[in-house]
Amino acid sequence: MKKFSLFTWLLFLLPSIAGVILFMTPLPIGGEIKIPIAWFASLLSGVLEPSVHWIALITLFIAAIGSLIFLFIPKNDSFINNLFKVSIFWTITRVVGAIFSVLIIFQIGPEAIWSEDTGGLLLAPDGLVSFLFTIFLFAGLLLPLLLNFGLLEFLGTMMVKIMRPLFKLPGRSAIDALTSWVGDGTIGVLLTSRQYEEGYYTKKEAAIIGSTFSVVSITFCIVVLEQVGLEKYFAPYYLTVLLCGVVLAFIMPRIYPLAGKEDVHIDGRPLDLDAEKFPENYNAVTHGLENALNTANKNRSITKFFSDGIKNVIDMYIGVAPVVLAFGTIALMLAEYTPFFTILGKPFEPLLLLFGIPEAAEAAQTMVVGFADMFLPTILGASIDSELTRFFIATMSVTQLIYMSEVGGLLLGSKIPVNFKDLIVIFLLRTLISFPIIAAVAHILF
Repeated sequence: MKKFSLFTWLLFLLPSIAGVILFMTPLPIGGEIKIPIAWFASLLSGVLEPSVHWIALITLFIAAIGSLIFLFIPKNDSFINNLFKVSIFWTITRVVGAIFSVLIIFQIGPEAIWSEDTGGLLLAPDGLVSFLFTIFLFAGLLLPLLLNFGLLEFLGTMMVKIMRPLFKLPGRSAIDALTSWVGDGTIGVLLTSRQYEEGYYTKKEAAIIGSTFSVVSITFCIVVLEQVGLEKYFAPYYLTVLLCGVVLAFIMPRIYPLAGKEDVHIDGRPLDLDAEKFPENYNAVTHGLENALNTANKNRSITKFFSDGIKNVIDMYIGVAPVVLAFGTIALMLAEYTPFFTILGKPFEPLLLLFGIPEAAEAAQTMVVGFADMFLPTILGASIDSELTRFFIATMSVTQLIYMSEVGGLLLGSKIPVNFKDLIVIFLLRTLISFPIIAAVAHILF
């Protein structure tokens, strides 16, 4: 291993340690266990509460108007052009998001759009879209701590012997999973999207990571369990979630639709597995450290650090927020005001009966309503008498993972190559594969 200066070692260690603390370390803050980045976001959210919906409105209109203007401007590689030059479909989505924001804030038009159970839920001062504007600010500005100073290169090299054979992924994807697990699935998607755009993941790898490893955080799992009144079962509940997560992460990359994604990078380069091999006289630690220190050495510029961070924030605001509001509102409208998800859930009733789940008719509608929002299944299932069924619903709602009001909307708004049909298929497959595992654990417990 070649020699590096003390400054280079510090440039690798200090920002990387700061990134781990900020994004991955749950700490007791204000009587709760939170990761610092989420705590900063909630603090800012409280300060901006009276005005955050106006900030969202202005941003959504900039996204819509900019995209309409850039329909008539030739494609080039500038940051602004990449920001606004999107397809007709995504331009329409941004326009719909802007229109919805007006209807919701001023409570005009059909109540189904601005109700506190639909768009009003997303754009409320403490709602998802409002929270995203604060979490995007801190996550976007500080993501370079994880990305630019060698942490991913070091841990990625260490984990490649596990991630590649088991999950068909590079070692660095373990960081995306860990960030989601202890932090938040939204941050995991953003981290994955950024690395895909920078050429570290192939299309197939990015799709697998974004739709399989952007898991629900420990904090949210606690909230879900409290909603169904089963807090005392947290240990077996979370172990079941982890078991399902590992099984799904092993199976999903090997079947449709993820198995059919192209194994090429965003710039057309094919996957090169030889790049993951250790050079002669190197092991995982020494090769990982050398990769990390080389990366840190290339990122000495403070100006570039802040420039990258600001671009991250703007990209998230313009690209992701309109999609989350547009698709999330439509999905919640279908869930609240139509029998759409109840009808779709009917085929699950015989399956629930087959696996001996009590109150199958009531539980059936919760099987697909989670596609709209991750919390809806537990809201609908909280009144069910059977503890076994409530446990089953709570666990399933977390392992399904693809929620249009959060992870699903973020994936569609990112450049990760998954479409709406992919998300539906992935959601249903995750549900069916998890079914026997969760049912078996539920019967053992109850």
